[in-house]
Amino acid sequence: MYLLTADEQEQLFRRCRRAFHLEVQDSYTVADEAEALARFLESGEFEYDPEWRHWDDLVREVTESGRAVQRVRVVTEPHTDYTRFLYATTASNIDSGEEIRWLPRHVIDPDELTADDWWLFDDDTVAFTAFRPDETLGGFAVTKDPRISEYCRSVRNRVWSLATPHAEYRIKQ
Repeated sequence: MYLLTADEQEQLFRRCRRAFHLEVQDSYTVADEAEALARFLESGEFEYDPEWRHWDDLVREVTESGRAVQRVRVVTEPHTDYTRFLYATTASNIDSGEEIRWLPRHVIDPDELTADDWWLFDDDTVAFTAFRPDETLGGFAVTKDPRISEYCRSVRNRVWSLATPHAEYRIKQ
């Protein structure tokens, strides 16, 4: 296993044919979301932050070339404030070409998930999201171990089949 920075992980996107992300946390500490999250919690309205354009542009670059970027967000119901915020931000991800689905945590046996978030690239490269003790992004722990890749593929297939597409999922207030 080796550690990649966020910039190095971007190169995996540019080289892959398919990228899948599993998110299993109910909240994240993301520095460039803090102000938008605070405004959202205060007003209930979402304002797109132009600093996020970098991610949207990367996804658009990948998806417009015919490659897939998919994500399943496993969420607790009732929803956390952060989940409501994520739901409000998802339109920009979708507009960039990302396919996003939502899976209520109670729908799946916890033993069928992983405790950590990860990306699966081309079915053979897993990049676990590594968080610092303060819950900020530390980087990505990457492996090509075929057993780990096989397990993550099986988790991906299971959660994707159970999850609800974004257009059909409703946030419960």
